[in-house]
Amino acid sequence: MCRLLYVNAKEEFSISGYLKKFAEISRNSREFQGHGWGCAYIQEGIWHYYKNVNPIWEEDFSKFGNSTRLIAHARSAFKDEGIIVENNMPFYDEKYIFIFNGQLSGVKIKEEGRIGAEKIFNYIKRFDKGSIRDALEKGTEIIKKKSEFIRAMNIIITDSHSTFIYSHFNEDEEYFTMNALLSDDLTVVCSDPFDGENDWTLIKNNTLLELKCF
Repeated sequence: MCRLLYVNAKEEFSISGYLKKFAEISRNSREFQGHGWGCAYIQEGIWHYYKNVNPIWEEDFSKFGNSTRLIAHARSAFKDEGIIVENNMPFYDEKYIFIFNGQLSGVKIKEEGRIGAEKIFNYIKRFDKGSIRDALEKGTEIIKKKSEFIRAMNIIITDSHSTFIYSHFNEDEEYFTMNALLSDDLTVVCSDPFDGENDWTLIKNNTLLELKCF
């Protein structure tokens, strides 16, 4: 399953510095994360997007510059299928940016999307009546009820003001538990803590966190 990263800071940071750490996590994962990757980052108040079908650890990160917000995804395609750049996350529209990791089976909902993660993103947005938090809560609850089994459903979705971290899994706690590094001027959420850093907090299962943006 995929790996997720979100970074928000009061002061600009080097995008390449975080992507290099994320690439090492992805390369060293016990599940292969080399089916492409993608990211979104803010520069001068504008979101920029990048996707590549090659493994993240083969990327030249020096071109990305600095930012105050970054969201990134390294892909592990289910059954090694659909390996095209269009299937890479983040998925996004004019309001939201979305990344996902997990695995669902027997999902009895109808929704547009090339892959399951994009269908989940579009399904959640059905319930957006002005609060993406409410839509995320309602959409994921219905998905749980209409799925035969959910191995995991971890979501990060961000808009211009807030970022929401949703964690739900039914097995493999060590692998699917997300981790957070929170301080007064820096927020980092990642599938795994960075190597050699010990100040991370585990995000509990069945949790929805709202993180205000600096």
